[in-house]
Amino acid sequence: MPKAKKSSRKMRFDYNKDRKKLKKKFMKKNNPRIEHPQIRGAWDQKKSMARNLQEMGLTFDPNRSVNQQKAGVRAIVTKPYILHQLQQEADRPEKDTKTLSSDLVEFVQHMIRQHGNNLKAMARDEKNYYQDTPKQIRRKINEYQRCHPQHYQDFLKSLKATEQLDQPMVQ
Repeated sequence: MPKAKKSSRKMRFDYNKDRKKLKKKFMKKNNPRIEHPQIRGAWDQKKSMARNLQEMGLTFDPNRSVNQQKAGVRAIVTKPYILHQLQQEADRPEKDTKTLSSDLVEFVQHMIRQHGNNLKAMARDEKNYYQDTPKQIRRKINEYQRCHPQHYQDFLKSLKATEQLDQPMVQ
């Protein structure tokens, strides 16, 4: 049986390849991309991932860390400031960034302006293009109240003010 040609061929050095560049490319590809700035700043490329995380007070394998805690073994944390920064970041309250489209706000305002609290009349309104049921319309109104509470209160105040102007004065 004949031998494969490639195995018997002599290996030659390729002068056209930059070995330094190839190594950097390989290292960049294999090293993890760390998104968190505090962890990225404290990361040591010369140490393993498990060792880096252990020094920061984090864990590489949660199962192993639980077993160590049961056994009473304490890991040496040389960079506790990372843990404190992560804790402070986690304690910050998260902003509710949910907002509604202007079309939905206009729809809800139109329905309240035309029909007040009558959800069945809102469902039969000709501007109800998507044929929402009374329950769906109530849900949209509640969503508007939750996302824009101050805007909703101002809208109701303006409605009451215009109703008072429209009513004839009684003497």
